[in-house]
Amino acid sequence: MKLFIVSLFFIGFNLNAQTNLPDVSISNLEGKKISLKTDFSEKDKLYVYSFWATWCTPCINELDEINDLQKTWKKEVNFDVIAVSIDDSRTQKRVKPLTNGKEWEFIILLDSNQDLKRALTIVNVPYTIVVKNNMIVHVQNGYVPGNELELFEKLKSLK
Repeated sequence: MKLFIVSLFFIGFNLNAQTNLPDVSISNLEGKKISLKTDFSEKDKLYVYSFWATWCTPCINELDEINDLQKTWKKEVNFDVIAVSIDDSRTQKRVKPLTNGKEWEFIILLDSNQDLKRALTIVNVPYTIVVKNNMIVHVQNGYVPGNELELFEKLKSLK
């Protein structure tokens, strides 16, 4: 029983320990380095970072749904979606053709060395964080249809 309580304490501590967005730079599709803390720092704007990979069907499904709904959402909430691919050097060449074919209207970034993924201790994708004023204010792990509507409700509550 004591071990269970101690485990819960550390799990809870770990979930709450990461509140600041890490100061990491990653590349966009054109190879330009982007600083998360300075390039996405508009005051009171929400930034939805969706971590995904070309081989992850739930990730693609989630981003498809968000892409279809974001124009409507932006009428109520000031936010940008940043789709962060964690594809490695073997699969990274699939990112640009996939995103062009999907016509996603997101900012696409490449975390090819998985520096940001490691800094946030992300284990599995899809993984979504919402950032406001460089602070992580919401985390969503995994995706099932309908999660995008929960995300929108959360965005409205944070605006």
